[in-house]
Amino acid sequence: MKSLFLFGECMVELQRVTATSLQQSFAGDVYNTGVYLKRTFSDVNTHFVTAIGEDSFSQAMLQRFEDENINTDMVFKSTDKIAGLYAIQTDSKGERSFTYWRNDSAAKQIMQFIDDAAISKISQADMVFFSGISLAVIKEEDRDAFWLLIKQCKQAGVSIVFDPNYRARMWHSPDQAKAQFDIAFSVADVVLPGVDDFNQLYGISSVEDIIAFCQPYDINELVIKNGENGINYLINGQQQHFSITPVTNVVDTTSAGDSFNGVYLGARLTGADISTAIKLASQAAGFVIQHKGAIAPKIEFHQFIERQKLIMQ
Repeated sequence: MKSLFLFGECMVELQRVTATSLQQSFAGDVYNTGVYLKRTFSDVNTHFVTAIGEDSFSQAMLQRFEDENINTDMVFKSTDKIAGLYAIQTDSKGERSFTYWRNDSAAKQIMQFIDDAAISKISQADMVFFSGISLAVIKEEDRDAFWLLIKQCKQAGVSIVFDPNYRARMWHSPDQAKAQFDIAFSVADVVLPGVDDFNQLYGISSVEDIIAFCQPYDINELVIKNGENGINYLINGQQQHFSITPVTNVVDTTSAGDSFNGVYLGARLTGADISTAIKLASQAAGFVIQHKGAIAPKIEFHQFIERQKLIMQ
């Protein structure tokens, strides 16, 4: 059985239902990725590496992980921090904006729980995934320990996957983010950027310029997400473009990239070629953005993705 460890944060999500009521759920970019991976490829052993609190929201969050069949052996409990929280507002085009309360998020402490036994276990995985948000969440003084862990995993033959997922408000400055991303690009085997991320951080808005930016790094697999303009990928020096059919009924784009990442990585882990993985992942993302919130209804998603897998056989 293939195994994947995902470093990140899950938060309490609040979404407006009416003018006077909110719906509560759980989400976070790396957690979302794990959910969609596990829902699509149940035979991939999916571990979430994070920290939660001892509050009631954290306990409900842990139960949700288990309900999604995500391995919780690397979910640690902080005695003095709690689960982070965010509220989401969505406009008429499905684009979203967020308000966060995460200064006391337990996930910031994650590296304080990673001991030699945890390092040994993670370094036996097939793949480790983290994002720009994962890096921003980790306490600044703990990032050296995180990079040491990632480099140990890489030396052990683990495939390292990075999605930049840049959020300006989470960094002291763009230069701080660039310094951390430079390390990430230098150790990553697979990079899954969105054009928007590069545009916001580097002022780079074309696929060609993103490819040129990444070429000095030793990246084996570069998959560039460009919304309705499709996917571009570079593997073994060969560049290809994958067109998609734009979704007309866009409800909420919150988890478009996360669902793509999860299904793509699961497909690659289970032996799919890159074009097949991109096709299935794009279909998953297209389904997800037709639903409210980061996590689409479980039964409906399962039925949809199983139909797509049958069609592609």
